[in-house]
Amino acid sequence: MEGYIHSLESFGAADGPGVRFVVFFQGCPLRCLYCHNPDAWNREEGKVWTTEALMTEILKYRSFIGSGGVTFSGGEPLAQPEFLSSLLSACRKQGLHTAVDTSGGVPLSRCREPVEAADLLLLDIKAFSPELCKRLTGRDGEPAWEILRLREELQKPVWIRHVLVPGLTLDDGELEGLAVALKDFSCVQRVELLPFHKLGEYKWKTLGRAYELYDTPAPSSEEVESARRIFMRRGLSCPERG
Repeated sequence: MEGYIHSLESFGAADGPGVRFVVFFQGCPLRCLYCHNPDAWNREEGKVWTTEALMTEILKYRSFIGSGGVTFSGGEPLAQPEFLSSLLSACRKQGLHTAVDTSGGVPLSRCREPVEAADLLLLDIKAFSPELCKRLTGRDGEPAWEILRLREELQKPVWIRHVLVPGLTLDDGELEGLAVALKDFSCVQRVELLPFHKLGEYKWKTLGRAYELYDTPAPSSEEVESARRIFMRRGLSCPERG
């Protein structure tokens, strides 16, 4: 099995539990305004890897990731569901914990197998309201909720990720709506709030793409803490990020 890969990270510490080998897939159906990897949008611009070659690379680091695992990120890994499934299966045979970091932008009808197979899902909820989600990404966000509902049926763990963008998602009404919607999902182990940052701006410039958020500041620590409290008041685990 072959697929398109953007890059590899051998010692990831922020993409699931423990030290992890992170595989960044190439290609994504969303066009998030704050994307820090716009160079990963077009699938054919990635490097072609086989399942066997990737597993050979991953297993070089088995002694370091044994208490962590492998995370498939992107881009959007669920946009290459057959390739992702083959990698998940290969990792399972090696006894490696797997996580899939997804934007939730692929319809469940196209990606059900890897959604079911992953040990952990890191699911990005881009915005609570469909209108804001469409403004941010070009899509209404419903596939992400379909994926979450399936993981709830399976009782398989999910970590929710949500980017706090001042003037957009950093809004008490939006955050309260999201917290209320998530509180009854027992599969949600934690909510990770990710402050908007400026680190990817240079990629937009380099690629010659129009970027709308040059004047948008990163949220303050006080704003992030206020957002965390909204989720914690609803009984959700929302740890501080180091």
